[in-house]
Amino acid sequence: MQHPSDALLLFGATGDLAQRMLLPSLFGLDVDGLLPPGLAIVGTARSELDDAGFRAAAAKALETYIDSDRRPDDAVARFLERLRYVAVDASDPEQFVALAEVVGDAARTGLSIFLSTAPSLFGATIAGLTRAGLAGPNVRLALEKPLGADLVSSRVINDAVAAVFPEERTFRIDHYLGKETVQNLLALRFANTLFEPLWNAAGIDHVQITVAETVGLEGRTAYFDGSGSLRDMLQNHMLQLLALVAMEPPAQFDATAIRDEKVKVLRSLRRIGIADAAACSVIGQYGEGAVAGKPVRGYADELGRPSTTETFVAIKAHVDNWRWKNVPFYLRTGKRMPSRHSEIVIQFKPVPHSIFAAKGAVTQPNRLLIRLQPEENIRMTMMAKQPGLDREGIRLREVPLDIGLANAFADTRRRIAYERLMLDLIEGDPTLFVRRDEVEAQWEWIDGIRAGWAANGMAPKPYAAGTWGPSAAIALTERDGVHWND
Repeated sequence: MQHPSDALLLFGATGDLAQRMLLPSLFGLDVDGLLPPGLAIVGTARSELDDAGFRAAAAKALETYIDSDRRPDDAVARFLERLRYVAVDASDPEQFVALAEVVGDAARTGLSIFLSTAPSLFGATIAGLTRAGLAGPNVRLALEKPLGADLVSSRVINDAVAAVFPEERTFRIDHYLGKETVQNLLALRFANTLFEPLWNAAGIDHVQITVAETVGLEGRTAYFDGSGSLRDMLQNHMLQLLALVAMEPPAQFDATAIRDEKVKVLRSLRRIGIADAAACSVIGQYGEGAVAGKPVRGYADELGRPSTTETFVAIKAHVDNWRWKNVPFYLRTGKRMPSRHSEIVIQFKPVPHSIFAAKGAVTQPNRLLIRLQPEENIRMTMMAKQPGLDREGIRLREVPLDIGLANAFADTRRRIAYERLMLDLIEGDPTLFVRRDEVEAQWEWIDGIRAGWAANGMAPKPYAAGTWGPSAAIALTERDGVHWND
C-alpha cells in the first residue's frame, strides 16, 4: 500500500455533497481512529469563509447528519481541529497560491485532492493546481461525477486530467462501489463455490437491475434536465453493477485485475443503435400523481416549462460473450417511483424436469435478490414442501433464505459508502474507483442508445408519479415472459 496522505484538499467544501456525505464520512473515520493522526483537511470553495466559519458549518453538518450517540463532544472538537479553509475561485489560477501555502509540505510528502466541482471548471482547476505546485508525484486526484455528457466530452476531461495526473494517481468516484452490499457481491460470487457453476447462461434465465427513486428534481434542476436518467444513473452506477454481476473471476483482489475484468464486460455489451432502440428501450417522464400518499407535481410543472428529458428508462441489454450468450439483462431506473430501492435480481432457470408435477405440485425457479438500499439484504428463494400428509397431492412453496446484513453483522457499524472511498483515496488504493477505459466504454454504449433515440424520434412516454413507469416498460419484459420484481 502507498504512503497515506498527509493532507486532504476538498474542493466544493461548502456544497451539499460535502455537508451530507464527505464531512460526516471523514468524521466517522476519525472517531474510529482510521485517519492518519496528522492528516489536515483543507476545504475550499468560492464562499468567503475563514477557518472558524468553515468549522462552524462542519459542526452543523455533523449535528444534522450524524446521530448524537455517535457524536461525542470531544471527538467533534478533535475533528474540527483538523479543518482549515481557503476561499478560491477555481476559474482564477492566481488564487491557488494561497491554497498551496496552507497545504504546505503535504504537496511534496503526500496530498489527496477531492474535486467536486462543475466539469466546466476541471481544466482551470487542474491548471491552478499545477501552477501552485499542487500536482506533484505524491498528489492523488479524485473526481466526482459527472465526467462529461458523452464520449467526446468525457475524453476532453480525461485528457486534461491525464496531462497532469497519470492514471495511477487518478481516482474516479462511483459511490455505489463503496456500498457494502456491492462489495459483498464479489464475496458472494468468488468466496463461495455454491453459485459459480450456475453463474452463466446454462443456469441463469435473466438478470434485473433496478434503481428506483421516490424523489423528483430536489434542487438538481439545471443538472438533471441537461442529463436525464440514462446519463445520470444508468451510465455509471447501473453499468458498474452490471459489470460486477457479469465479470469473470479476477486472478486476485486488486485494482488491476478487477478493473480488467469489468472493462471486458463493458466492451462486450451488445450495441443498441438505430435498428434496436425502439425495441430494446423505453423512456418516460412522470406527470402528477401521488408518492407515499402525498400528491406531487409532474416533471414539467416542477421544472416550470415543457421538457423532453427522460425521468425513467428501461433497457434490455445483452453481454455478448461465452458466459452470458442470450441472457437478457433488464435495467430500470426512474424518479417518482412507488418506493425507493436499488436491487439486483438473479433469476435462475427452472429445473429441467419436475418429479412433483404428477402429484399436483408447481415448482418455481430459484431467485437471488441482492438489495443495496435502503436496507442491505441478500435473499434466496428455495422450493420446500408444505407440511402435511399429502392425501390430495404434494404442495410446494417458495421459502426465502434471508441474509440481513444488519442482523448478520449487528456488532459492526454500517458505514456510509463515502467512508470507504475517502479512506481508500487517502491510503492510495484504487480498487473501488473507476478506470478511464471503463468510463469510455460506458459512454460509447450510452451514446449509441441516445443516437438511436434521436434517429427514431423517441420521446418520453408519460407515467403517473407513484407508478412503475410507462406501460411499455412492462411490455419490454413481458413479451419475453418476464415480470419486473416490483
